[in-house]
Amino acid sequence: MNDKSHDPNQMTGAAMIVRALIDHGVKHIFGYPGGAVLPIYDEIFQQNEVEHILVRHEQGAGHAAEGYARSTGKPGVVLVTSGPGATNMVTPLTDALMDSIPLVCITGQVPTHLIGNDAFQECDTVGITRPCTKHNWLVRDVKDLAKVLHEAFYVASTGRPGPVVVDVPKDVQFATGTYHPPRKSDVHVSYAPRVKGDATQIRKAVALLASAKRPVIYSGGGVINSGREASKLLRELVETTGFPITSTLMGLGAYPASGKNWLGMLGMHGTYEANMAMHDCDVMLCVGARFDDRITGRTDAFSPGSKKIHIDIDPSSINKNIRVDCSCYRRRRQCAGRSPAGNSRRRPRSRISAPGGRRSRSGARAIRCPTRRTTRSSCRNLRSSGCSRRSVGATSTSPPKSASTRCGRRSSSASRNRTAG
Repeated sequence: MNDKSHDPNQMTGAAMIVRALIDHGVKHIFGYPGGAVLPIYDEIFQQNEVEHILVRHEQGAGHAAEGYARSTGKPGVVLVTSGPGATNMVTPLTDALMDSIPLVCITGQVPTHLIGNDAFQECDTVGITRPCTKHNWLVRDVKDLAKVLHEAFYVASTGRPGPVVVDVPKDVQFATGTYHPPRKSDVHVSYAPRVKGDATQIRKAVALLASAKRPVIYSGGGVINSGREASKLLRELVETTGFPITSTLMGLGAYPASGKNWLGMLGMHGTYEANMAMHDCDVMLCVGARFDDRITGRTDAFSPGSKKIHIDIDPSSINKNIRVDCSCYRRRRQCAGRSPAGNSRRRPRSRISAPGGRRSRSGARAIRCPTRRTTRSSCRNLRSSGCSRRSVGATSTSPPKSASTRCGRRSSSASRNRTAG
C-alpha cells in the first residue's frame, strides 16, 4: 500500500486495544497469555509504552491490578484469555466491585461464529461477570471496539469506581477497522453519575449537625477513593466542628490516628469507644460508607436514637442497609430525607398498574398479577412470590396448582373450581 494513501487510524482490533491503552495513559498491564489473546500479545511486544507484567495465575493478575489501582489512583488493567482465564478473574472482579476499585479487564473470546457452540475454552464471560462488574461488553464488530474501550475506562473510573469487562472475540482482534481517540460521544447517554449534592438536603443536614448534642462522624473508603482533596476537607470539617470521628477499615488514613478527635476504628474489630459513641450519638454523619454488617451488627438495634445523615456518590447505597433521615443525594421520585424514622426497611408501595386497570377506593390503580385471574388493588407478596415487574400484564401460561394463590390470598370459588378441573 502506498504510504500517501495509508490511514494511520486503520488497524487491527488487537492494535486498537494497545492504542487505547496508550491513549488512556496506561503504563502497566497485568496478564497471562492464552490462545484467544495472542494477537493482542503480538501487538504488546511491538511497542515500548505499555509494560506487560507476567503473572502465574489470572487471579494474581486481578489482585495485582487492584493494588496498582489503589496505590496510583489509575484504573488497573488486566489481560486474560477466554474460558478458564476469564473465570479465574471472578474473585478479583468481585473484590474490586465491593471495594470500589477501578479495574479494566480485557478478556479473549472464541471467534464470533463459534459463540454458543461449546467451542474449546468458551464460556459466557458476559453472563458470568455481570453480577460482579459495574458493566461489561461483548464486542462483535471491530467498528465498535474503539468506542467500547474508551467507554470502559470512563465507566470504571467515574461515579463510584468499579471493575468492567470487555470481551473481544479472536476474529475481531484480527479484523481491520478505524480507530478514533477518546471523545465525549463514546459514553452512553444513560450513564450520567451525579457528583453534586441537593442544596435542600445539605441545608437540612447542616441544621441537624448544628443542633446535635452528641454528634459523631462516621467515614469510610469513599473518602479515600475520592483523593487527597476529600481527606483534606474531612479534616477541616473535624477541626472546625470539633466533632469526634471514627472510620471503617477501608477509610483508615483519611483522618490521622494522632488527631485529638479520633475515636479509633469502628466495627466488630474496632475500639469500644468508637462503637459506644456510634450507639449513643444523637446525630450521625456518614461519609463514604455503606453501613455494612461488620459495622452495624443487628440493624434493628444499630444506633436507635440517632438522626442519620448519609453522603455517598452511589444512590443505591442510600437506605439500602440502614434507613437514614437525610441524604445529600436526591433521587428522581423519592427523596431520602423524607423517609420515615427508624432502621427497619419498609417495602415501597408498588407503582405497577395494569393497562386500563380500575382505580381502587384509595385512588391507586389496580394491579393485575400474572399468577392469578383476579384483579386487586395491591399485591403484598409481589417481590417474594416470584411475580416479576416485567411480566405484569402478561398472560399466565398455566393455572396455579393450588387454590391458594401466590399473592397470599384465597382465590374465588369459581377460580378454585376451574383450577380443580
